Amino acid sequence: MDVALWVVLAKAAVMGVVEGLTEFLPISSTGHLILAGSLLGFTDDKSKVFDIAIQTGAIVAVIIVYWQRLRDTAAGLAQGSAQARRFTLNVAIAFAPAVVLGLLFGKAIKANLFTPTVVASAFIVGGFVILWAERRTVAASVRSVDDMTTLDALKVGLVQCLAMIPGTSRSGATIIGGMLLGLDRKVATDFSFYLAIPTLVGAGAYSLYKERALLSMADLPLFGVGLLFSFISAWICVRWLLRYIASHTFTPFAWYRIAFGVVVLVTAQMGWVTWAD
Repeated sequence: MDVALWVVLAKAAVMGVVEGLTEFLPISSTGHLILAGSLLGFTDDKSKVFDIAIQTGAIVAVIIVYWQRLRDTAAGLAQGSAQARRFTLNVAIAFAPAVVLGLLFGKAIKANLFTPTVVASAFIVGGFVILWAERRTVAASVRSVDDMTTLDALKVGLVQCLAMIPGTSRSGATIIGGMLLGLDRKVATDFSFYLAIPTLVGAGAYSLYKERALLSMADLPLFGVGLLFSFISAWICVRWLLRYIASHTFTPFAWYRIAFGVVVLVTAQMGWVTWAD
């Protein structure tokens, strides 16, 4: 392989790691991918499809970590289990708002909001929201995913739509939003992971289909490397996060978001870093 191809694959690996490490933390994978892509010069139309497609690698990691629950749910559906039906219905209900609003406004959002300035601003605002949420003392009323009602699921699904603003964080919106809506921290995190499966797989499949004219067989190494590194880093991150939330809050992520957002805005304003749109 020539040097140019090695450079492209190295960029794909970096982007894959960024995706995997940030997808399920409340710090916005899309925001980090936009900013990383700006620094790496990875900002053309194909790169936007790449950013969405490699989310599938991260989702495979979630499926493996939650394989037992997913397998039991599938078996329960086959056996007519009411619990399995309720769980599946809740995920479907939570997934629906993102589908509707994404189809209606997705093109306009990509055209106008996918910029480093918007991402940095969303980082900062989201950080303060997390700080506010963590300082509230309202007791959780839902302590198991199986105790969630269809209304709980719908509310989480509506909150997830806030993540259409790049830099907001899909996982951050669903986890913190779920906590504000009365879900236990572990329940909100678990449901965020379950909801990510149809949301991110659907987004990736739709993006690949819609932009298929941009792609060719020559892009397979690029996407393959991105998917592989996304999967590995996401698997490590998900396992770590599930242990972390057992005894920690999300406050450190809030301060990270605020600091990172300020750095981007300051460096852009001072001309120290040229953040591409």
